Amino acid sequence: MMCKGWSFWQGYVVLFALAVVVKAESPYRFFDWNVTYGDIFPLGVRQQGILINGQFPGPDIYSVTNDNLIINVQNNLDEPFLLSWNGLQQRRNSYEDGVYGTTCPIPPGKNFTYILQVKDQIGSFFYFPSLAFHKAAGGFGGIRVLSRPRIPVPFTDPAGDFTLLIGDWFKNDHRQLKAMLDGGHKLPFPDGILINGHGPNGASFTVEQGKTYRFRISNVGLQNSLNFRIQGHKMKLVEVEGTHTVQTIYESLDVHVGQSYSVLVTMDQAAQDFYIVASTRFTDNILSTTATLHYSNSNKAVSGPIPAGPTDQIDWSLNQARSIRTNLTASGPRPNPQGSYHYGLINITRTIKLVSSAAQVNGKQRYAVNSVSFVPTDTPLKLADYFKIGGVFRVGSIPDNPTGQNMYLDTSVMGADYRAFVEIVFENHENIVQTWHIDGYAFWVVGMNGGVWTPDSREEYNLRDAVSRSTTQVYPKSWTAIYMALDNVGMWNVRSEFWARQYLGQQFYLRVYTPVNSLRDEYLIPKNALLCGRAQGRSTRPL
Repeated sequence: MMCKGWSFWQGYVVLFALAVVVKAESPYRFFDWNVTYGDIFPLGVRQQGILINGQFPGPDIYSVTNDNLIINVQNNLDEPFLLSWNGLQQRRNSYEDGVYGTTCPIPPGKNFTYILQVKDQIGSFFYFPSLAFHKAAGGFGGIRVLSRPRIPVPFTDPAGDFTLLIGDWFKNDHRQLKAMLDGGHKLPFPDGILINGHGPNGASFTVEQGKTYRFRISNVGLQNSLNFRIQGHKMKLVEVEGTHTVQTIYESLDVHVGQSYSVLVTMDQAAQDFYIVASTRFTDNILSTTATLHYSNSNKAVSGPIPAGPTDQIDWSLNQARSIRTNLTASGPRPNPQGSYHYGLINITRTIKLVSSAAQVNGKQRYAVNSVSFVPTDTPLKLADYFKIGGVFRVGSIPDNPTGQNMYLDTSVMGADYRAFVEIVFENHENIVQTWHIDGYAFWVVGMNGGVWTPDSREEYNLRDAVSRSTTQVYPKSWTAIYMALDNVGMWNVRSEFWARQYLGQQFYLRVYTPVNSLRDEYLIPKNALLCGRAQGRSTRPL
């Protein structure tokens, strides 16, 4: 989309093209976003929501592989604000990742222009506000990255393409929720489920009988896994967080918090309206909500009972997760098949085991990874690293394996070598489903099962067609193993997508480092980078 104030953008592009010539061959898309508070009524009561250009949820981002996205964000809230881009890899450019470990917050009344490139990516993703507890107030929206015209896609172009943002929701103001957490308390159970910012029967999607449509489903909620289904219709899974999948048919899909799925649905039923349903998984109290699938020639409103979905069946969900596999013959963002990279034949250079925990520290509820509960510093870690500011963090402040120590607070940063090939095991000793996300990367989910991981668990790994994605679930009393090629230099957030746990310490940063100072490996700090904390007053770089 073209924004107003074109002369400003023309000037900005000239400066940017001079500074980073390597991006000049790819198209630019411009977005001008005004972030404000506004009244919203998603569950029938007035709340203060975070709006982008007056919209809740925010506008979709449409793009094509390798596009440069120039997103000017004007913060008209009364507090600092940041947006992050769930699943976009920010190749060689963690400065733009939009989490506090990499990017200074946008002060109230000020603006910041993100310069992103969806380099070598396709698929369905979303953006969200990463500071404080803003995610509980909105400010999120969908991202779709289409294949370039000459790259084959393993299905016929659909008649339409819909974004569905599903997630749990609280009636409490985001400041109240943050105050609960700051006071050392857990959050209550959510009040409802939203679909595209609406409560029950609030959202509607109009389709034509006989045609096939694409639905991009992202769980943008705060903590709950959701099951998604459409009354009377089957869903063909075609893409997961940037990977074309084996095209398996499902009647319903578990979408864990932070995850994105893309399905094709053919409108092959009688001309009437149907329920679209999202409901919580693995909870004693089942929350559900509905939207409407409206056939354009419908002569009958939605009717009958809301179709039931799975509730607490772990094995059902585990088996479904294992059935989601990469389509090896399909092209991804490049013309070569996705199966050309034989991840299962690469030697592992390092094994990292990450175990989450919950405990009281200084009388307050905290969460940790390998006993370390993350606390932010006054300066983004990436800026401290760039400017060589001592005393902000220590590489190696979180161990590769659980130590059995009591939980303690630290600014946890794990060092890793550029181009290493690592195995990461997430172990969950608790009674809840957890979801983990790694910024800057997609990884292969090679195995998951109940119990405790041992080296013998590798015999169960899928070393041929495991799905590649950026967010994975770990079931209760279970483990999930991933392979990841560390091919993206930068400071990358590894976090729980259970947002209260992330806020209270279940996260750390992975510093992928090379001693070679080359634009081939990492871009220069953006000239317009905001500087804060101990980086304030320093200069970014000359033009």
